[in-house]
Amino acid sequence: MIATCRKMNAAGLNQGTSGNLSLRVAEGFLLTPTGMDYDVLEPEDIVLMRLDGSHEGRRLPSSEWQLHRDILVARPEVGAVLHAHSMFCTTLACLRRGIPAFHYMVSAAGGVDVRCAAYATFGTEELARRVLEALEGRKACLMANHGMLALGAGLAQAFKLAVEVETLAAMYWRALQVGEPVLLDDEEMARVLEKFKTYGQQSPPGGR
Repeated sequence: MIATCRKMNAAGLNQGTSGNLSLRVAEGFLLTPTGMDYDVLEPEDIVLMRLDGSHEGRRLPSSEWQLHRDILVARPEVGAVLHAHSMFCTTLACLRRGIPAFHYMVSAAGGVDVRCAAYATFGTEELARRVLEALEGRKACLMANHGMLALGAGLAQAFKLAVEVETLAAMYWRALQVGEPVLLDDEEMARVLEKFKTYGQQSPPGGR
């Protein structure tokens, strides 16, 4: 988890102590602590959270613990949740603008677009509810006036998707500086989503 947190900073997904990361475990989930610089984190600083909201460890959990908990409860296929205040995703989120089908790679987030969740105060039950709505049928979303969020089966998948969504946000933002991008229609996006079911999968050794 700590290595992934530091990769978030190195990749430009995070600045300072913003953002947080969780990982499902048998007892509940592990979560980054509140307000700590990732560069000084030690394993003992990671907080064990239970689904009832209780926690143990020497640090207090991220203020967004309920967001992570509610996603992990609602989405059993998800093993890791990554939240960041990445520059381009947050810029679009402050405009309360999602990412439409301007590029086929939007499908990497699971649908025909990346929605922007309606605004709610950070660390609240209302925010968790609105993010879950934006994540319906999706693996990532923007969060109005806040940031972005990416889901994965594990840490590596959540990080990879977060980088992809931030890249898409940067490309979309740049396209908007010139004009309004041409969007792919629903029929094309349906074809792309079907192809994404096997995208990136390699044949086993010796296979054809």
